Amino acid sequence: MTVLALENVTKAYPGGFTALDDVSLTVAAGDLIGIVGRSGSGKSTLLNIMGTLDAPTSGTVRVDGVEAGALPDRRLATLRGSRIGFVFQHFHLLDALSAADNVAIALLYTGVARRDRRPLAVAALERVGLGHRVGHRPQQLSGGEKQRVAIARALVHSPALVLADEPTGALDTATGEAVLDLLVELNRTERATIAVITHDQGIADRLPRRITLRDGRIVP
Repeated sequence: MTVLALENVTKAYPGGFTALDDVSLTVAAGDLIGIVGRSGSGKSTLLNIMGTLDAPTSGTVRVDGVEAGALPDRRLATLRGSRIGFVFQHFHLLDALSAADNVAIALLYTGVARRDRRPLAVAALERVGLGHRVGHRPQQLSGGEKQRVAIARALVHSPALVLADEPTGALDTATGEAVLDLLVELNRTERATIAVITHDQGIADRLPRRITLRDGRIVP
């Protein structure tokens, strides 16, 4: 089943700069993809469009079969919140909240009853090996643990697609490898569909499917 389809997507800006140029890409359920390219290749723009955070100048984006460009803002936000999970390089956790509450935030706009949010958040933390850290706040966690909380937050609502933007970029080499191992394991055991956006060819080479961007285009 196709969970994301980009068809002839172009993103152009005033002044003649084209960040993405006629990009077509399909992500199937269960895929684990590395999207790799140097700075300025169009990776961040592609991430924003895949995640419906930005709209293309032309072309279509379908998430779980729904054309994103055809939706009003509120329905688009609902689609994004329910069908896409995000993992960011710098975690984006709220310091005042526990690990469990940081994860539960992802359930606010999914229709999950308040009483059910914490149990689901705790279960998600257990899936990433942090069942013993549910009550800890971000400042009490290591960098690797913070990223595991972010991964649990991305997975807690069972999204169709997880977008991981440089998920190892703020971590040392050993911790980054452990986080990547976790993503690979979640894909293998739970069939989580994950796209890892990275500048690191070594990371992309560890993943079963690789897409290379150069100057806004997908290259062989």
